[in-house]
Amino acid sequence: MTSRGRVVAVASVLLLASLAGAVLMVRRLDRLRAGKTLQDVLYIPSPQIVRRLSLGYNGLLADIYWTRVVQYFGGKHHEGSMEYKLLAPLLDITTTLDPRLLPAYEFGAIFLSQEPPQGAGDPDAAVALVQRGIRANPRAWRLYYNLGYIHYIERKDYKAAAQAFEEGAKIPSSHPWMRIMAAIMAQHGGEIATARFLWEHIYESTNDQMIKDNAVRHLLALRVDEEVGYLEALVRQYYENTGKPASNWFQMISAGYLSRLPVDPQGKPYELTPDGRVEVQDPDSLPFITRGLPPGKEAPKFWKSESK
Repeated sequence: MTSRGRVVAVASVLLLASLAGAVLMVRRLDRLRAGKTLQDVLYIPSPQIVRRLSLGYNGLLADIYWTRVVQYFGGKHHEGSMEYKLLAPLLDITTTLDPRLLPAYEFGAIFLSQEPPQGAGDPDAAVALVQRGIRANPRAWRLYYNLGYIHYIERKDYKAAAQAFEEGAKIPSSHPWMRIMAAIMAQHGGEIATARFLWEHIYESTNDQMIKDNAVRHLLALRVDEEVGYLEALVRQYYENTGKPASNWFQMISAGYLSRLPVDPQGKPYELTPDGRVEVQDPDSLPFITRGLPPGKEAPKFWKSESK
């Protein structure tokens, strides 16, 4: 056999071995279903071992794992699950296989950070994931944007959020409003207008429908929080001026405090309780609201420090 023939033979054997290994890995990946527990995937000892088993097909395998992440999260979210035990391990494997797979950091962090059932409820893990992405992709300004978003929305750490936006603004390709966000975080971190500004930009800057839908839900929640605060202030004003509590909205409409029946973003009238509180009729249809909740219905944990 000629030297060229030997090279071709060896290359063919290596190619067949690689393809066989890839097929075996894909078959194992098919065992990762939403109903499995963490123990069901302990046959994968570590992301580093998966990387070695990929036989050089790191990018391909990372794409497959990222698909599994989206399927897993989507299935759990659809079920209204309160646990996402596989999410962080799957993201760890995905980003180990391909540290430059930016969607895994951007969307994976959102999946991790939001409170159940909207996400895994682990903003610290989300921060760690994005910081890992920044180390691997220091010129990806959108990762700084994601980091600022998590610090602001989920952790209520306005100083850290301002720093993340400021660092991202230093990257030449970043959007000008990154520096604006840094300034807003430093001055008006806890205001509804600030949150609305951020969610509007999230909605406008992505083509992913899941992320858009999530932004819309947050914007609706901000609208409810603002409207409930305004209505409760009117109820107090009515009481102060008349010396008696309003028993219903029509009484306040007749007195000129309102022009029409107040309704929430779902089109359902707000309820006025005897003690002057304003509540939404269906809080489950308006996730992320912090005001207008009936007794026994708590706001998400990350808002508790600010909710009244």
